[in-house]
Amino acid sequence: MRIEIEREKDGRWIAEIPDLPGVMAYGKTKAQAVAKAEVLALRVLADRLEHGEKIPAIRRLFAVPA
Repeated sequence: MRIEIEREKDGRWIAEIPDLPGVMAYGKTKAQAVAKAEVLALRVLADRLEHGEKIPAIRRLFAVPA
């Protein structure tokens, strides 16, 4: 799952996973934002599986562009 990362004007980082709408997280550092987004994504995927909902096909769990 591709993670998109941006730095806000106030210095915070935001990480978003486009394949899972609504999965975005802020962090003081790039690494913190990515880690929070990964945790949230896993929670969303687990919840969807638990409720019998479809999840996106996953080749690699996470990929952060360099």
